[in-house]
Amino acid sequence: MAQAAILKPGQYRHLLRVTEATSRAPARDVLVLLFGIHTGMRVSEIAQIEVGDILFPSGTIRQEVSLRAVITKGCRQRCIYPTNRALVAALDRYLAYRVERRWRMSDDLKRYRGLRPDSKLILTFKGYKYSMNCKRRINQAGEQVDYAACDAIQAHVTKLYRDAGIKGGSSHSGRRTIATRLLEQGHDLETLQLMLGHAELNHLAPYLDVSKNVLRKAFMEVL
Repeated sequence: MAQAAILKPGQYRHLLRVTEATSRAPARDVLVLLFGIHTGMRVSEIAQIEVGDILFPSGTIRQEVSLRAVITKGCRQRCIYPTNRALVAALDRYLAYRVERRWRMSDDLKRYRGLRPDSKLILTFKGYKYSMNCKRRINQAGEQVDYAACDAIQAHVTKLYRDAGIKGGSSHSGRRTIATRLLEQGHDLETLQLMLGHAELNHLAPYLDVSKNVLRKAFMEVL
């Protein structure tokens, strides 16, 4: 099976520019893309994360966000850190967009920026939560595993990459990009395993792409 494209810096900037120019909901779509690229979140996790997961009651964005086990593919809680400046700006922009349209507002405008903390963060064009689909797969032990997927967001993200002319781009491109870039920067595989939420180190292999420059340097610095 072909692997999802890994973004180069120029492709990353181009993807965001095209999304801004062509999307029906650029504030939301840019945020969805940045969640994948800067935190490694899966589409199913992006679809299920709630306002209360990402905001303190004061309305401040959390620097450490716990992804509840119930929304992760492997049912393993992990933390993400939405601290990248572009991601924080996109979050603020989308939250303001929601407030402007009064989507899922609470009676207390002083808490969670007036939004219901139990509402999904990412909503459809009409302000509704995305539907989740139950799917099954066979794991490496040969066991049948059920998991939740969001086909609508997955297809939409793939379209965003296609509209930007990025060959092989898909919802997995964000996860592959962050994993590969961190590996190139010298972070160990155990760190990547925690960030991406995999049970085994060998599950990381499909997400990684080591450049020839990194390999060349590794050979030079063996001893």
